[in-house]
Amino acid sequence: MSAVRCFIGLGSNLGDPLANLHSALAQLAGCQGITLRGVSRFYSSKPMGPKDQPDYINAVAAVDTVLDAHAVLQMLFVVERAHGRVRDAALRWGARTLDLDLLLYADAIITDMDLCVPHPGICERSFVILPLLDLAPCLVLPNGKSLHQCRAALACDDLKPLV
Repeated sequence: MSAVRCFIGLGSNLGDPLANLHSALAQLAGCQGITLRGVSRFYSSKPMGPKDQPDYINAVAAVDTVLDAHAVLQMLFVVERAHGRVRDAALRWGARTLDLDLLLYADAIITDMDLCVPHPGICERSFVILPLLDLAPCLVLPNGKSLHQCRAALACDDLKPLV
């Protein structure tokens, strides 16, 4: 299998979020079958879910991989668990040490019980679109929308780039 380009969303709002993201990126870069190709700027964002939690630090990583999409997802779960993440369906959108999402797997559209790619709601989340624009400004999503079209529909006033 030849390598495909994937984009992985990263977020953290517990412990030391910046250190959590740097550590997760280092762990991803060390995974067999993964080559880290780039990382967006880091952004501070308000939480999507309950408002009584700290702000998030978000970024997106571009990776090339020879792994299939489900294997990438399982690898992301391993990295999350290594950072103390406990997945609990009852705490959806709650505070977390690390959240890793497979946003895009080349131009694949995958919808099954375990995985949905492109990630649902990708165009409604400024904390995904702005970092994606940092990495791939000419990217067109599998649905035919460009990142710039998605960006134009978002306020993005809740996002602050970190220097």
